Amino acid sequence: MSFELLRRLCNTPAPPGREHQFRTLVIEELSPYADEVRTDPMGNVFFVRKGKIQSPRTIMLAAHMDEISFLVRHITKEGFLYVQPLGGFDPRVLDAQRVWVHGRERIPGVFGTKPTHFTTPEERTKAVPLEDMFIDVGLPGDKVAELVRIGDPVTLERDLIEMGNFYTGKTLDDRVGVYVMIEAFKRFSSSQDTIVAVATVQEEVGVRGAKVAAFGLEPDIGIALDITIAADIPGIEERNWCVRLGEGTAIKIMDSYSISDPRLVEFLRTLAEESGIRHQMEILPRGGTDAGGMQLARSGIPVCTVSIPCRYAHSVVESVHRDDVAASIELVRLFCEQSHRFTLS
Repeated sequence: MSFELLRRLCNTPAPPGREHQFRTLVIEELSPYADEVRTDPMGNVFFVRKGKIQSPRTIMLAAHMDEISFLVRHITKEGFLYVQPLGGFDPRVLDAQRVWVHGRERIPGVFGTKPTHFTTPEERTKAVPLEDMFIDVGLPGDKVAELVRIGDPVTLERDLIEMGNFYTGKTLDDRVGVYVMIEAFKRFSSSQDTIVAVATVQEEVGVRGAKVAAFGLEPDIGIALDITIAADIPGIEERNWCVRLGEGTAIKIMDSYSISDPRLVEFLRTLAEESGIRHQMEILPRGGTDAGGMQLARSGIPVCTVSIPCRYAHSVVESVHRDDVAASIELVRLFCEQSHRFTLS
């Protein structure tokens, strides 16, 4: 595994609808391993490895490039910025966080917060609503007006680090899914089926890229690669943990966007058991992945998600276990090589 590659993926900005910089990095990594590389008008990028038989099926792997972020929606005369969220932010985790404002040049900023000395007892017990939060970039209003425009994107600032057995930082949702897809695509030897790895756009705002990509590609099978919520922390009952960190890759049974095809679920479980890949079965009560978009392509296809357990999702300290990442890569690699064993009958 390459921590440095994962770190580069996490540090490269990709707000929904503005994934071009990140797409360049993925093309750089995967082009040497693909028979064909192409993009679509929406910005999805496809890496094709052709099947070894005359009439192969097409299997779509999907991992999304975009990250939860913001757009500047208002600039005060003093130079403070108000923002519109792109994705599901929890305002509790934004107070006093550092950001990058991607204007005419990239400038640092912070989410400002009212000093505790000026808050009421009631205010101190509640999260500040996102619409009331502001960003301070440390510049006078006239200079901010030169550098920042309405609609400029804003991303959170935090480096990826190793913490014990974990990788922790921002945007592991879904940079770790992209990383798993990259490594599995590089490592699988060959497949009777045509494998198409797709780095998708705008997942965080409604799995939009996956819908478009699957409609155009018309795959026979879809596998999404994304995080899932590991709630194995104090304060949450064990029956609600969903998955645990360090217990292996997760094979999704359902979430609120899709119900995985039970035949695919069983096939992935069989592959994992046969090869000794540590795994766990996942039911996620809220949230979804690109599988929900792929599932509805044209007349519909069987889908499943291979999930990487993640604590503290949608924050700047998202955390995954290195062994779970490795297990996810190995299961996807094995699926690509053994996909011919899977039948829809």
